[in-house]
Amino acid sequence: MLLDDLGYNETFEQFRIDQKLDDYEIGRVIIENKGRYIVRTAENLYDSEIIGALRYKAENRADYPAVGDWVAVIPSGSDLAIIHIIFPRKSTIERQSVGKFGKKQIIASNVDYAFIIQAVETDFNINRLERYLTISNSSNVEPIVVLTKIDLITKVELKKILQEVKERVVDILTIPISNKTKKGYELFDTVFMKGKTYCFLGSSGAGKSTLINNLSGKELMVTDSINAITHKGRHVTSHRELTVLSSGGILIDNPGMREVGVTDTTSGLEETFDNIIELSHNCRFSDCSHTHEKDCSVLSAVENGEINKTSYENYLRMGREKTHFQSSVVEKRRKDKQFGKTIKAYLKNKKNG
Repeated sequence: MLLDDLGYNETFEQFRIDQKLDDYEIGRVIIENKGRYIVRTAENLYDSEIIGALRYKAENRADYPAVGDWVAVIPSGSDLAIIHIIFPRKSTIERQSVGKFGKKQIIASNVDYAFIIQAVETDFNINRLERYLTISNSSNVEPIVVLTKIDLITKVELKKILQEVKERVVDILTIPISNKTKKGYELFDTVFMKGKTYCFLGSSGAGKSTLINNLSGKELMVTDSINAITHKGRHVTSHRELTVLSSGGILIDNPGMREVGVTDTTSGLEETFDNIIELSHNCRFSDCSHTHEKDCSVLSAVENGEINKTSYENYLRMGREKTHFQSSVVEKRRKDKQFGKTIKAYLKNKKNG
């Protein structure tokens, strides 16, 4: 396998040259699980861990390798290696760490496209779809909506869902499919490109693993048996994993996410809700919150039906989350700085004492 098959390009090669990494093997992290990393190079597959210096310098989770990262490694055995350097990321899909405000969790790195997977039978939620779009847009990753399990609803029901998506999600490719019959799979032929990386985002049971298995033609991902009542195969992936298809596309699967918290995604919100942002320029006040102000163009558009009310409320909700996240980051930095001063004073007193 060539590095180009894994998505290596001139930008990464230039970094390798600039950093004088001739004595290292270059590879991509294809699996991350509990601090261990599987790295694929052109010729080898290594079970890897990071060098102590990287761990010591790490200030947060984003400083550790993630699936999709390009890394420089030195073998430490026949199938073992130490990760010494993480290449700069061209894109990073992130969300808030669950239960840890002010901290981010990297979902995947160096991604070109994000498949946003929702099952039309039970999982479909247009508000959550807008959240995934916001995360993708803020990461400069092109989103593609994939609606699964269309064989479990009627054509009328599917038409209604597609219309709702069209009204709320403008100019985004939407692919309705059945993993059972493979109806709609032919549309993927126009999407996959050699050397491009595609990330799968969605809740447990949405059909991500079955889709990957079908696309690859192999049993790469494990799913539970179908529940007789819900007709759902429970997704049991507990780690992030990268797979290269015979067509040349590179897939990154993720565990199903119950919570999708946005971070400081100003650009993401603006792109996802561009109709609201465009109207906001006509508001009377430049700092309009679009909640109660006089002569607010956004509120007027909501009242006359020009802007979907539920979408507007979702925009406000994510805006509050973004503000809260930014405040949490500032507060965390303040506390860390104060803690550092306390430790410094303690060591100084101890030395003088």
